[in-house]
Amino acid sequence: MMHIQEIKQRFEIIGNSQLLNIALETAVKVSPTDITVLINGESGVGKEAFSKIIHALSNRKHGPFIAVNCGAIPEGTIDSELFGHEKGSFTGAHDLRKGYFETVSGGTIFLDEIGELPLETQARLLRILESGEFIKVGSSKVQKTDVRVIAASNKDLLELAANGRFREDLYYRLSTVPIKVPPLRERKEDINLLFRKFSADFAEKYHSKPVVLEPDALNLLQNYRWPGNIRQLKNIAEQLSVLDEDKIVNAVELSRVLPPERSALPMLMGNNPPEQQFSERDIFYKVLYDLRKDLSDLKSIVFDMMQGNKQVANPKSDNQFSHHFTTHDRDQNNMVQPNIVPLNNNAPMPGNNQIIDITEAQSEPESLSLEHKEIELITKSLKRHHGKRKKAAQELGISERTLYRKIKQYDLE
Repeated sequence: MMHIQEIKQRFEIIGNSQLLNIALETAVKVSPTDITVLINGESGVGKEAFSKIIHALSNRKHGPFIAVNCGAIPEGTIDSELFGHEKGSFTGAHDLRKGYFETVSGGTIFLDEIGELPLETQARLLRILESGEFIKVGSSKVQKTDVRVIAASNKDLLELAANGRFREDLYYRLSTVPIKVPPLRERKEDINLLFRKFSADFAEKYHSKPVVLEPDALNLLQNYRWPGNIRQLKNIAEQLSVLDEDKIVNAVELSRVLPPERSALPMLMGNNPPEQQFSERDIFYKVLYDLRKDLSDLKSIVFDMMQGNKQVANPKSDNQFSHHFTTHDRDQNNMVQPNIVPLNNNAPMPGNNQIIDITEAQSEPESLSLEHKEIELITKSLKRHHGKRKKAAQELGISERTLYRKIKQYDLE
C-alpha cells in the first residue's frame, strides 16, 4: 500500500492537516476493493480528485473512468445519458445510443452531485448497484454491466431523503464507505501552502514574480471562511497575480479581491456559545408566541369579569379578581398590559353589550406579519430607552448595526 506522502506527490495533493490525511487514508484503504464509495464535501473541496485516486489505485485502473456531473444534465435526458436508449424511443432518438454504464463496463463511473438525480433515475441506479442490471430507455431487454460507482454530494442526502427528494435505500447502498473531505476553513494550516503553490503556478503562466503575502494579509487569508474552498482560493491567487503590480500584497489590497463574508443568520450579541444563540427570526417568533399566550390570559380575565358580574356586590369576589390580575401582571412584567381597573363595590359594571364587544374585538385574528411585529417591537424598545439605540439593540438581542438598518428600512427616524 502506498504511503500518504507518495499519494500526495503523485496526485498533487497539497496539505498536511489531520482531516485531509484521514480522508486520504480511507480512500487508499478502500481502493483495492469494489465497494461503493460516497464522498461528502462542500463545493470546491476536490471531491473528483479523490475519485481519481480511488480508481487509479484499484484493480480497475486499466479500465475506463468517467466523471458525470448529475446536476448539469437535464432531467429529460439523464436516463438516456446514463443507461442509453433505443432508436425511436423518444423524439430526437434517431439512432441507438449506449449509455455511460454500458461504455464504462469494467471501469469506474464517478457520479458527482448525485443528490440532483430524479427519483426515477435513482431507482434505475439502485438496480445497477444491487444486481448490475439495467434497461435502456425504450427497451425491454435487461442488460448487465460491471461498473464500480463512486458518488459525491455537497448536500446532506439523509436530509434530502427525509424531504422525499432522495431514496433512503439508495443512500445506504451508496454510503458503504463514506469519505468526508474537509472544507478549507477547517484546514487553516494548509491555506498558505496552497496559496504559495497557486502563486508559483500563475507566476510561471504569466511570466511574472510570484505573489508574496505580508503577515496581515496572511492572517486575513487564513481566517476567511472560503465558501468556494480551494477553487475560490485558486481564483484569488490568479487575480492577485494579474492585478497586483509589485506582487507584495498587504491586508488592504487582499480585502479588495476577497468577497465580503455574509452570515447566513444574524446572531444574538453576548458570550453565549454558538449552539445557544438564536437568529432575529427566532426571537420574533418567540415574541409572537408570548403575545398569543398573553392574549389568551387576557381573554380568561375578561371571561372572569363576565362571570363575576352577578357577584359584583361581594367584596370577597372583588378581592379575588384583583389578586388574579395583579399576579398576571407581575408574571408578564416585560409586556405592555391593558389598562384594566379591578372591580370595587362602588364601580359600575359595564353593560353586557360592552363586554361582548370586548370579547369579539379580542377574538379577531391578530396580525402574524413578521415585519409588523418587528416595527412594533423596535418602536417600543426605542421609546422605552428614550431613543438610545445601543440599549434598544441589546434588549432586542440584535447588533446596533442591524438595528440601524431596520430603522432605515422601516423609516422609523
